[in-house]
Amino acid sequence: MVQFVHPARDDITLAGILAALADPMRLRIVKALLEEGDRLSCTAAAPCPEIPKSTLSNHFRVLREAGLIHTAKKGVAHYNTVREADLNARFPGLLKAILKHAAE
Repeated sequence: MVQFVHPARDDITLAGILAALADPMRLRIVKALLEEGDRLSCTAAAPCPEIPKSTLSNHFRVLREAGLIHTAKKGVAHYNTVREADLNARFPGLLKAILKHAAE
């Protein structure tokens, strides 16, 4: 059975968030998850369908270990949500500011 690593709220670091979002693909994944407003499977949240599954899996692992997303397994699919409440409690307004300025 797959066990996902999700850091506790207090273990989420600014350096981890910034490092994870420094990759344009991971930034696009987080944007897609936020725009949907609901859980998305890994493939549905992928910014481009031609990304190899191994690469996509690595992107989700980095986002998860940084504390940006929560992944839950349902059947054979993995569903993801952005940990907005935890991120805003830890670093108020940071994610919103990053996403706003990344769009510019």
